[in-house]
Amino acid sequence: MPRRFFHRHQTACLPCWAKAALGALAGLGVVALAGEASGATLLMAPLGASAMLLFGFPASPLSQPAPVIGGHLVAALVGLLFDHLLPAGWWSMAAAVAVAIAVMGILRLSHPPAAANPLVVMMAHPGWDFLLAPVLIGSIALVVIAVLIHRLPPRTAYPLPLDESPAPGKDIAK
Repeated sequence: MPRRFFHRHQTACLPCWAKAALGALAGLGVVALAGEASGATLLMAPLGASAMLLFGFPASPLSQPAPVIGGHLVAALVGLLFDHLLPAGWWSMAAAVAVAIAVMGILRLSHPPAAANPLVVMMAHPGWDFLLAPVLIGSIALVVIAVLIHRLPPRTAYPLPLDESPAPGKDIAK
C-alpha cells in the first residue's frame, strides 16, 4: 500500500496541542457547568467535535465563528423539521444529514461536526427549544472561549481576518 495513505500532514507542536486541550477543557467545561447551573442540557456530542476544530485547527475556514454557530443552527433546524414532518427511520435520518450538508454548503456555513445534529435530534426528539439550548448557547460559548484561548501563547489569529477568507465564488475544496 502506498506510503501516502499513512503520511500524517499535521504538525506535532506540543505547546499548540496543549493549548488545544486546554481550550477544549475550558470550552466544554464552561458549557457543561452552565448547563448544570441552569438545569438545561447544554452539552451535546457534536460540540466535542467542534472543540477539536475550534481549538486544534483555528485557521480552518470550517472553524470560524459563522460556520460554527450558523452550521449548528442550520443543521439542528433541518433535523427538527425532518423529525416533526417525516416518520422516523434510517432513510429520514440519512436524508436529514444530506439536506443539512447541502444547506450548510449553500449558505457557506459548513461545519462538519454540525452534520451530526440531525442524528442527535432524530434520536432524542427534542422540542424547538433545542435550537436555543444546547445549540445556540453551546456553540456561542465555544466560540467565545476560542477567541479568549487563542490569545494565549502560542498566539493564533482567531477568528481569521477578513482578507484571509476565500473570495466569493471560490470553492475552498479545489
